[in-house]
Amino acid sequence: GCDASVLLDLADPSSATEKFGPPNLSLRGFEVIDAAKARIEKECGNVVSCADVLAFAGRDATFFLSNKKVYFDMPAGRYDGLVSLINETLIHLPPPFATVEQLKANFASKGLSADEMVTLSGAHTIGASHCSSFDDDLSDRLNASTSDMDPKLMASLEKQCKSDTGSDNKVVQDIKTPNKLDNKYYKNVLSHEVLFASDAALLTADDTSAAVRANAEDNNVWEEKFKAAMVRMGAIEVKTSADGEIRRSCRVLNTY
Repeated sequence: GCDASVLLDLADPSSATEKFGPPNLSLRGFEVIDAAKARIEKECGNVVSCADVLAFAGRDATFFLSNKKVYFDMPAGRYDGLVSLINETLIHLPPPFATVEQLKANFASKGLSADEMVTLSGAHTIGASHCSSFDDDLSDRLNASTSDMDPKLMASLEKQCKSDTGSDNKVVQDIKTPNKLDNKYYKNVLSHEVLFASDAALLTADDTSAAVRANAEDNNVWEEKFKAAMVRMGAIEVKTSADGEIRRSCRVLNTY
């Protein structure tokens, strides 16, 4: 849920936290949340949760990455979760090799529709990916005999992912506008210029394929849908004072 559990370095002494789960190992920017939380604690005391700070950061990132075009009001009042278990990440987070049916089921389990799933997938218009997320035995996206990836992109990725040291190189997710939040992702899906098998899978069902085409045709329509979907995602399994707390530090529970 939207409870800042991914920020925890320590929760249950018998288990590592979500932060160290395979899907989350490439996450960055924790120090940004720490800095915001520390400033709020200094100015206001312990009244704003880490979950709210994280939700506001998502709102503000959307605003700045869209050249200050896409803004929405993000509701507040979340409490921070008390549970963070490494073994729950693979269960709850959709993998980059997911089929469209798996994606639909994963988002539906959190109360989100197939159209909202496609809408939120548009966030892949920014950021970077490790090569292992699309070039492995489960995805095999760089295999010309089985992949529908654009041949030019495939050749470029093969060069970028090649490593003499065994390092897991990173590449941008959107080769057209990697640092701008826009609907270019959907055009990339249609032209087979996307990294993940889960991106390409959006064209394998009639409803998600139609949604991809609609979002590709009208950036303004997608932006409005994205704003609404971000707010909906920010309301998933929100904690209250009954099952949460307002952490003093986002990295540890107040009991530590």
